[in-house]
Amino acid sequence: MPTPTAFLRGEFVPLEEANVNVMTHAFNYGTAVFEGIRGNWNADHEQLYLFKVRAHFERLRKSAKIMRMELKYSDDELVQITNDLVRRNGYNEDVYVRPIVYKSSEVVGVRMHDLEDDFLLFVTPFGAYLDPEAGVRCMTSSWRRIDDTMIPARAKVNGLYVNNAMAKTEAQLSGFDEAIMLNSDGHVSEGSGENIVIIRDGVLITPPESDNILEGLTLDTALQFAQEEMGLEVVKRSIDRSELYIADEIFMTGTAAHLTPVTEVDRVPIGDGEFGPISKQLQQTYFDMITGKLPQYSHWLDAVYEPAAVPASS
Repeated sequence: MPTPTAFLRGEFVPLEEANVNVMTHAFNYGTAVFEGIRGNWNADHEQLYLFKVRAHFERLRKSAKIMRMELKYSDDELVQITNDLVRRNGYNEDVYVRPIVYKSSEVVGVRMHDLEDDFLLFVTPFGAYLDPEAGVRCMTSSWRRIDDTMIPARAKVNGLYVNNAMAKTEAQLSGFDEAIMLNSDGHVSEGSGENIVIIRDGVLITPPESDNILEGLTLDTALQFAQEEMGLEVVKRSIDRSELYIADEIFMTGTAAHLTPVTEVDRVPIGDGEFGPISKQLQQTYFDMITGKLPQYSHWLDAVYEPAAVPASS
């Protein structure tokens, strides 16, 4: 098994040496932005497929711009670095790739300006985040989704995720799998790490970006499948909490969560409490796509390994 490797300060280094100083600004103040990129292993193909690598870096660059950070590598360079790093680690299982742009100055002081920026990247094995087979039971969290005028909600800001973590912990300690967060207006925003889609009378409904959601890449993919593969209507509008209870189906989307149906909200069964037919079909299409089984969507995937270079076993 190859030595676990990360990318830090412009070079590939052993993961155990990929450390930052305790005075690093990002460590003290959460002044960093990040992405999550999934790598999905197909044992039949003996191949690891990375999903929408370039699109994730385009979003990372936007997050960095909002936070007054500079990402010094081009998109082409970032894609190459990512593929090289994952290949060096040699995993033949599902993985999660985490790129971070962060304020690297070793200085105390609350600000965003007059600080140095840097970039790091690591990869780790990562299985199912939510159970795609069983679905998830959700609760409406007492923690409201942060407003864009407080911390930029459309940027993946490291420090912002304390908000999400509080909601996730509240849900799990209350006996649920996941939280659903409302915004300051009381409208449905998102889960602790997922976008939300409800289905009513065959129409897919999801909150607009103005309801403080993250502009989800997995969400966009699911909605595209619904329109192109199934001919369904998609609507972006605000959703009230009570509308969750009378939805025919609900599913969550996210890099970690993939596409996972919701079977219950606040102990109210969604539909008949089982997977709905639309969610089930979309989930199957999504899993087939990310594991390289749908050639028409191969342009969304980076195949990491050359056929002769596939690692034996991790």
